[in-house]
Amino acid sequence: MFSVSRRRFLTGSAAGGLALAAPRAFAADKLKVAGIHASPVENAWNSRLHEALQSAAKDGVIEYVFSEGVSGTDYPRAMREYAEQGHKLIVGESYAGEAQARQLAADYPQTAFLMGSSGKPSGDNFGTFGTWNHEAAYLAGMLAAPLSKSGTFGTVGAIPIPEVNILINAFRSGVKEVRPDAKFLIGFIGTFFDPPKARESGLAQIDAGADILFGERIGTADAAKEKKIKSIGSLLDYTPRYPDTVFANAMWYFRPILDAAIADAKAGAKAGKDYSSFSFMKAGGNDVVFSKSMVAPESIAAMEAKRDAIKSGSFTVPVDPKEPT
Repeated sequence: MFSVSRRRFLTGSAAGGLALAAPRAFAADKLKVAGIHASPVENAWNSRLHEALQSAAKDGVIEYVFSEGVSGTDYPRAMREYAEQGHKLIVGESYAGEAQARQLAADYPQTAFLMGSSGKPSGDNFGTFGTWNHEAAYLAGMLAAPLSKSGTFGTVGAIPIPEVNILINAFRSGVKEVRPDAKFLIGFIGTFFDPPKARESGLAQIDAGADILFGERIGTADAAKEKKIKSIGSLLDYTPRYPDTVFANAMWYFRPILDAAIADAKAGAKAGKDYSSFSFMKAGGNDVVFSKSMVAPESIAAMEAKRDAIKSGSFTVPVDPKEPT
């Protein structure tokens, strides 16, 4: 058994009010870790962090508490409260307030911060990571290429930040390796969590001719299902939820990043580093999963060969942070 304390962080909450229930006593070697989620933990990206943190707690490595639905204005306060409570590692994201998050981390040199960020690490304790499942997205693009009848592929993303751009551009590169004449449509929904808006964006792309959708955001597959076309998921496996729609998923696994940060925090090592490399396929941080019955049989061997090349280092998936158009 493991203990996890959960709450939604509300504006005006009193200092020290983050933990609603006192966790049971833990062994001394368990690291106190807090997760701060700007979106609900059901959001795809946050769910990957949350799942990894829960897994580490279940393994007896950490004591884990978390808050979800934390607004950008409340985020620094949540970071401060968890640091004040003695948590030695705080996991979250700093996209909405890079400067504030870094300044706050400097006030707590004994606390390690592991933040999803488009920026570089800072100081000795502010570590960063990117969501680098671009290799899996490239391979998913290879599988998608022969399935389109129109030759037009749609993509629905959150906000055109480097991590999102890299993923979408990698998918497009994978498609073009197999289908150089492919055309692409793009839609950004302007937020990290709005499934209805992602669905609307997907529907608009289908109306414009796309017959394969790459869903960087939750909600894209709903549009594909409604219009009876195929879709690709990102970060987690959507196929069980959409068995007749989602044929491949560009998976991302946060546990390798988390394990590296936990090891540094326990050792008292400098945590102000970029942990993004633990997202790479060779580190177990990302991979493609797909339904063999839903893809062209002849595309599998080429994709598998490319995956082997990525793992061996003989092929590097292009990293393109420019906003796709």
